[in-house]
Amino acid sequence: MPASEYVKKLRARVGNDLIMFPTVTAVVLNDRGEILLGQRSDNHRWALIAGMMDPGEQPADAVVREVLEETAVHVKVERLGGVALHQVTYPNGDRCDMVNTWFRCRATGGEARVNDSESIAVGWFAPDALPELSPFAHQRIRTALDDGAPAWFAQPGETVDGGQASQPGRISPAS
Repeated sequence: MPASEYVKKLRARVGNDLIMFPTVTAVVLNDRGEILLGQRSDNHRWALIAGMMDPGEQPADAVVREVLEETAVHVKVERLGGVALHQVTYPNGDRCDMVNTWFRCRATGGEARVNDSESIAVGWFAPDALPELSPFAHQRIRTALDDGAPAWFAQPGETVDGGQASQPGRISPAS
């Protein structure tokens, strides 16, 4: 995935050292209740539509932009699903702590298709017929779809380990 100029400038200064980035994820539903997923071009795994926020960008604006850029689908944000930190180490050794804010979104227009180089496929899936996804993706789907619950977050002292809240310890990488 191509890095933004902002990320390139940071990496030129810090190399592979840990950087914290704000990120967003969309749990997008269509009128049939299906969930929009993209098959990533870097690892060929299916994932929720997600990306890094740009400097000065509000999280809700970023999630709308990311969905449109990656899938050509227009969305409106319906509710906050949650926020959590997860670690990612890229194949080149770049280490990141991603502070991810996820939202439930409703498709309002456009035709789902591969719209950039980040995906090799895009599709709608029934919630009971999802392809293999990371535990963290399942947690974001579950919390975004739960109308009766407030936004999810790790309680003080908890971490996200494989998509499940646990006691203090290392946060496992997830997509």
